[in-house]
Amino acid sequence: MGTVIRTRTRLDRGRNALGPALELVHTGRAPTRAVLTAELGVTRATAGAVAAELQTLGLITVDPRPGAAGSQGRPSHRLAIAPDGPVALAAQVHADGFRVALVGLGGHILATTPGCMTVDADPSHVLREIVEAGARLLADSGRRCVGAGLAVPSAVAEPDGTALNPLHLAWPAGAPVRDMFTRCLADAGLPVAGFCGNDINLAALAEHRHGAGRGAAHLLCVATGHRGVGGALVLDGRLHTGSAGLALEVGHVTVDPQGRPCHCGSRGCLDVETDPLALLAAAGRTPAADGSLLAQARDLLQAAPANDPTVLAATHTLIDRLGLGLAGLVNILNPDRIILGGLHRWLLDADPERLRGTVERHSLWGRSGSVPVLPCTLDHNSLVGAAELAWQPVLDDPLVTQPQPA
Repeated sequence: MGTVIRTRTRLDRGRNALGPALELVHTGRAPTRAVLTAELGVTRATAGAVAAELQTLGLITVDPRPGAAGSQGRPSHRLAIAPDGPVALAAQVHADGFRVALVGLGGHILATTPGCMTVDADPSHVLREIVEAGARLLADSGRRCVGAGLAVPSAVAEPDGTALNPLHLAWPAGAPVRDMFTRCLADAGLPVAGFCGNDINLAALAEHRHGAGRGAAHLLCVATGHRGVGGALVLDGRLHTGSAGLALEVGHVTVDPQGRPCHCGSRGCLDVETDPLALLAAAGRTPAADGSLLAQARDLLQAAPANDPTVLAATHTLIDRLGLGLAGLVNILNPDRIILGGLHRWLLDADPERLRGTVERHSLWGRSGSVPVLPCTLDHNSLVGAAELAWQPVLDDPLVTQPQPA
């Protein structure tokens, strides 16, 4: 009886540590119980009780076989994500279609739907198809779902979840996407919370927790989707979304005042000067009507011979424009790391010295200390980020995963 009382007391002291502990395991920062103890700043006994509770909830595993050395030099129990634990349903809509996945803790994509479709002008039709595809994935997996997240190529107003400007979709501005998504989930027999966010914001969140942005205090992410350019800023582990979720529309930074007309009413914005369509146009290629623009731009960069002067000139033009835009953002935001996704990632791969040199030459802080510019490393990072929205209530309070009494 005394042992039970002491264990409960430890767990009571550690209740508030359940969420932080799960987040440490989720992001890979606590691979052992000894590291968990040090990161939480609690006693070994309390950390053990917390880890045991998370294991009881079916969220992690605690392996008594020795892992890395502990804080006192002794081997410590290994902690890992439970392989058969619950999942989040995640979806991404883009100009060329959508993709749906099941994502576990740790940002692991466990199943995904292949392929694309034509995006209907009525968002409710698209969301219904997404949820039906997700329901099939869940039925096949047999996993319990904790929530659902949706990434869209639009600024998403908070807290109401409306997609204000889906410029590259035929959706009406101000569509109540989150409410529609939640209704579709309920209609499909999935009574879980639905969440919605901008695709690049969610990509940045995923990269910060699980990818190239891990460990950065002030992370700037700039990326091309299938059309247009987006950006996001993560400060101290949290997305900076502004007062209403609309911060960091970096696609509308001007990089060529005499450039192409932009949807925003200006000219020469990053959005129209450094996206896949811009590369194809600069290289004199006519886009295929029935193919992904992003895939066509990737194939052009990867398959064109190095001595093709037209493709080389187009690549350099986009790199220089991107570098100018990044330099302006460095001057304003002073990030400690920049990560690039989509076409921008491949432009960095094509000539890293040219891009990094352009950023350094045109930014005040680049001259005094180079800001690392790195490629994103996660496949389908917007999907992983959408899942992070659904996982966040569990990270805040893992006890929400307990079965509710009938």
